[in-house]
Amino acid sequence: MFRGLCRALSGLKPLPQKPDAATDARGRGFSPDGASRDTDLKASPRHRATVTPERGRRFSPHGAPGLGRVYLVGAGPGDPELLTRKAERLLREADVILHDRLVSPAILALAGPGPERVYAGKKCGDHHVPQGRTEELLIHYARRGLSVVRLKGGDPFIFGRGGEEQDALRAAGIPCEVVPGVTAALGCAAATGIPLTHRDYSRSVLFLTGHDRDGRSPDDWSTLTRRDRTLVVYMGLQPLADFCAGLRAHGLSDDWPVAVIAEGTTDQQRIVRGTLWNIADRAAGAGLPSPALTLIGRVVAAGDDRALERTAAAVAPAID
Repeated sequence: MFRGLCRALSGLKPLPQKPDAATDARGRGFSPDGASRDTDLKASPRHRATVTPERGRRFSPHGAPGLGRVYLVGAGPGDPELLTRKAERLLREADVILHDRLVSPAILALAGPGPERVYAGKKCGDHHVPQGRTEELLIHYARRGLSVVRLKGGDPFIFGRGGEEQDALRAAGIPCEVVPGVTAALGCAAATGIPLTHRDYSRSVLFLTGHDRDGRSPDDWSTLTRRDRTLVVYMGLQPLADFCAGLRAHGLSDDWPVAVIAEGTTDQQRIVRGTLWNIADRAAGAGLPSPALTLIGRVVAAGDDRALERTAAAVAPAID
């Protein structure tokens, strides 16, 4: 009887195992606190194309077979700790990183040794890689099926030429995603304790460049000389003297507060304070590197009671 029972049991097929409570349907493990134990994010179809046996060759779920994907990623104002978590993950997963001059070595180091790094930096009067060539490279790498990170200082869509690159990628049929970053205005304002808006001093803030792509100065000075507005001037160090003279000529007082910030949020951060009358000379005397960010408005003097008193007569009543 016992032998017969054994023969009967040996003929039974094992029951299918139920998924472990800590494993989902795709086999990805999760720790008890809900955090993923799977460190290989490359297999996630949401963020990456499917990896084929040949490393770096992918079939993208977002585009034609064989196409990679380009991520226009903001690196923030300089401090690596201000990089977003998504940006850091994409750096680790990238095959190629095309980076600007303002991206620090500390941020690039977060990518590890794997990705190929391509320098595509620019500075005033010296475009190491012309913009058109940068766009060609993005398309070239994506057509090889690679995951490409275009890493830009600040935010890609705030004076970062991200719109131009997105247009070029779309025209070429390349899948593209934009990952925002902390723009220099926000980072530098926080790092120096200068509020961009304040109910008592400034009810609006305006981001602008010191000149347009053809080198021309602004032509709507009435928009720039409102006394209840903060101006944030990107790439404005070279035309600073002419810009300040234009503001004075169109109604702002000589003693209107100004601050110029270079290498904001980093250990090398420097700030020069002054007025529309003297800030150009002070910045030049301090030898500030370019690019630098210029903040103009009563908020610059928010921590200086004497400066506030000097400008109070020229400012509209407090904002409710």
